[in-house]
Amino acid sequence: MFIALIGIQPAQAQTGKVQWQAKWLRIGYREDSIARPAQYFQKHFVADKKIKAATLYITAQGLYEANINGKHASASYLTPGWTDYNKRLQYQEYNVTELLQKGDNNLTVAVGDGWFRGYVGFDNIRNRYGKQSAMLCQLELTFTDGSRSTVISDESWKSGEGPIRSSSINNGEIIDATKTVNCDQPVKIAEIGYGTLIPTESNPITKHETFKPIKIIATPLKETVMDFGQNLVGWISIKLKGQAGDTIRIRHAEVLDKIGNFYTANLRNAQAMATYILKSNEEMIFEPHFTYYGFRYASIEWIRGKKAIVPDAADYDATAIALYSNMKPTGTFTCSNPDINQLQHNIVWGQKGNFLDIPTDCPQRDERLGWVGDAQVFSRTASFNFDVNSFFSKWMKDVAADQQPDGSVTHVVPDILGGFGGSAGWSDVATVVPWNMYVAYGDKAMLERQYPSMQAWVGFMEKNSTNNLWNKGFHFGDWLSYRSPDDDGSDAITDKYEIAQCFYAYSTELLIKAAKVLGKADDVSRYEALLKNIKDAYFKEYVTANGRVMSNTQTAYVLALNFDMLPEANRATAAQFLVNNIKSYGNHLTTGFLGTPYLCHVLSRFGYTDVAYTLLLQDTYPSWLYPVKRGATTIWERWDGIKRDGSFQTVTMNSFNHYAYGAIGDWMYRVIAGLDTEESPEGVGYKKIIIKPHPGGKLTWVNLDYESRQGKISVHWKIANNKFLMDVVIPKGTTAQINTPDINGANYKVQNVSSGVYHFEN
Repeated sequence: MFIALIGIQPAQAQTGKVQWQAKWLRIGYREDSIARPAQYFQKHFVADKKIKAATLYITAQGLYEANINGKHASASYLTPGWTDYNKRLQYQEYNVTELLQKGDNNLTVAVGDGWFRGYVGFDNIRNRYGKQSAMLCQLELTFTDGSRSTVISDESWKSGEGPIRSSSINNGEIIDATKTVNCDQPVKIAEIGYGTLIPTESNPITKHETFKPIKIIATPLKETVMDFGQNLVGWISIKLKGQAGDTIRIRHAEVLDKIGNFYTANLRNAQAMATYILKSNEEMIFEPHFTYYGFRYASIEWIRGKKAIVPDAADYDATAIALYSNMKPTGTFTCSNPDINQLQHNIVWGQKGNFLDIPTDCPQRDERLGWVGDAQVFSRTASFNFDVNSFFSKWMKDVAADQQPDGSVTHVVPDILGGFGGSAGWSDVATVVPWNMYVAYGDKAMLERQYPSMQAWVGFMEKNSTNNLWNKGFHFGDWLSYRSPDDDGSDAITDKYEIAQCFYAYSTELLIKAAKVLGKADDVSRYEALLKNIKDAYFKEYVTANGRVMSNTQTAYVLALNFDMLPEANRATAAQFLVNNIKSYGNHLTTGFLGTPYLCHVLSRFGYTDVAYTLLLQDTYPSWLYPVKRGATTIWERWDGIKRDGSFQTVTMNSFNHYAYGAIGDWMYRVIAGLDTEESPEGVGYKKIIIKPHPGGKLTWVNLDYESRQGKISVHWKIANNKFLMDVVIPKGTTAQINTPDINGANYKVQNVSSGVYHFEN
């Protein structure tokens, strides 16, 4: 049925610049089902004039995909993204002028379960935010004669089902091509309202790199497996040609086991499967809509009738497509060591695979949550690889929205764990990320907006301390640090309250810095006094008479030194204890999620850059290069996700795409290449650049290029003919302090320059 456009109605509500007239729609003919096919909503209308401009405003409780006259309304996927839908629900705005025509038009919206009511997290629970999905859209038209009209979601729409028979973030999607979109049923108006609607703040999730299989494998178990050569996040677009009714199942995995079979046990309850049913013997192209997969390998199973057949290579053509938030690439790092280059590659791909609207811990198993600890340790590294300011700006609003009344920050954001939070190093995301974004981009607005959240978090620690000592509550501690061979936790374990006291000090220090930037003098005085008391309490509780810290682990020394928990007179001795500890482990690190990001920075700060290089170049377990030597193309969750004998670490928690340990990138960029920015209000965001490379590790050259907000910065150095040679590009409107070392990383020559292209030698 075709319905002529009606004129603009009086506004019912206004969110941002949208005057909402549209009504929330649900399907009108059933409440729910176990399979939960995607819900389709459809509106036919006639435009009786030539259209000059058309804008679609749309959102859903669930994930939506809008089509106008058979074409996608946007290049975005997994919209409207993931927020706490009860507090903040994003709507998107699309220019759809080119998709419309004078005369008949068709607007169809499919809605899948998504994060709203699908299986999300590791406890196999759905309906996190509600039992029924819903859709809201408003199409605003301007005609060439200047008149305007609006198409809104209302009672005139129809609903039904179509080829998407089920969709799940964790489990995948089923598409039956024998089904067509059939919207012949009424809709139901849902009384939801507009109070939580906000204009989208996300970087849209879009398609990026594509990969063809580098080989097709027949495994020992007779599976047909495609190897795409890169652990990535997204899905497979596949051309299929078979017989009507053929069912093709594609499963996804990150690794093969040590004898070459397809390995999915580490996915836990996530089925991670795409199922396609053919409608004829004509070639068809399939790809998912409302899910994503973390994979390098994909098995293909072909069912004809009730029998499995071995697919002929001519019957399918697969292309893996990477999906991630559309962040602008900003930094590149290459050097003379190919293993370090592969490590940098893995860091970047770990970020790509886990930055899908929120920073997830992992993209493949039944989890995929916004763990705040992972994000805070990686945030500075992330800011080098991509422009992540808007990405983190949106997510930090979610962090503040989910922050508990007592100031505790939840362990995951959006919070689906019921307020569980308050762990040192995790909840400190409230202070660490806003400060890191301020330093990297000069974003004072984010710092000001998040300041109450920062205060609330420090206030939580203060309220839960006794005599300035925070020694209560639940803490993850130095998560996944080195363990003894039987994994009993008896080796290299740092006391969790000792760690907590260090992060208590760190967040308080960052709050002081933020207060200074924002001109809050009274807060500066109050928190400076608190910081002194925190450090005094630490020294009394955790430092022994001979200057050792209580836990006597690498992480204990790293945190004490990085956060200046020790008096100046004790620091050199503590740094020597750290180095001795590293040597006692055969020049291996033993740190976990909280100690690792600062380890090499501390070593360089106290004159042990050579030891930092030794750790970076170590390629036996535990080390950054051990996974590289095992063929990793992303960062692993565990130092030994694949053990030395080829077997796997514990099946319950063994992701092969987990970016936290990629935080070493920050040291590579800021110390090896030597690019940094002054932290003063006049210098942040690379307005006042510091360049101070630290050669070592037998590297003969390093090239770093970074597209800052001020313009492109380049630091290219090499060692040749017994000289340290460096070429530098400084963008307009900035200044730089150039520190040129000799080939041994000493005897720096210091020069101050303005914008330009320079060559330096020492």
